[in-house]
This record gives sequence, structure tokens and C-alpha cells, in this order.
Amino acid sequence: MKTTEEIKEQLANKFLNGLRNRDWDLMRSALTDDVTWTLPGTSLLSGPAIGADAVIKRANQLRDFGVMVKLNHILYGLDSVALSLHNTASRGDLILDEYVAIVCDISDGKIVRIVTHLSDVEGINRFFVEGVI
Repeated sequence: MKTTEEIKEQLANKFLNGLRNRDWDLMRSALTDDVTWTLPGTSLLSGPAIGADAVIKRANQLRDFGVMVKLNHILYGLDSVALSLHNTASRGDLILDEYVAIVCDISDGKIVRIVTHLSDVEGINRFFVEGVI
């Protein structure tokens, strides 16, 4: 089944608005139960998050660290949608300022896989550490 650009945009906005507003029910409505989310690096948030609960836990941790998410663009693929973001946060002298692409693969009207690409992997390794939140 072909996913229309309208459905892709709706899913992207459910994911993003769920993240921004900590509306985990809204985010969950865009995800399959077995969704995966990978994030590069060695930080507290890096690696795979498997399942909707793990994806929501990761999203909640991002918010707990004070990450502000600015949407630059929504980009459309054949069976995917990508969010071009600018994420910022600060803690003491530590600054997080990076560009992010989150690619969401879609099947049957839901996000089945999320892959994050970062402009500064070392920056997230320094910023997202145990014992801070």
C-alpha cells in the first residue's frame, strides 16, 4: 500500500508534536508496537530502542535533558519521511547544538523504524551522560 505525502506528514507531526509536548499517547499512535529507533554514538541515549515503550522512553529522556527541537523541514521519501531538525540544549558550560535528520520508515500507515543521523556524535556523547537527569 502506497503511503501518501499527507499520511507521511501526519505521522511526522504526531512524532514531533508528541516529543515537543510530551504527549506520549499521540506519539504512540504513530508507531507500530515493534518500532525500532537507532541513534549513533556511545551516550546514554545511543544504540537501539526496540518497541514503542522504549522509543517513548528515549523521547522522554531527550526532553528530561532539556533538548529544544526546531523543525527545519519535512522531507518525503517513497516509503519514509525525514525530519530535518536543529536541536539545542545547555547544562552549565556544556552546549548541545547540532543538526539532526530523523528518518522514519513507514508501513501500513505507521512508523516501523526510526534512524537518527547527527552532525556531532561526539557532542551527544558528552551531553547525554548517566547521573544528570
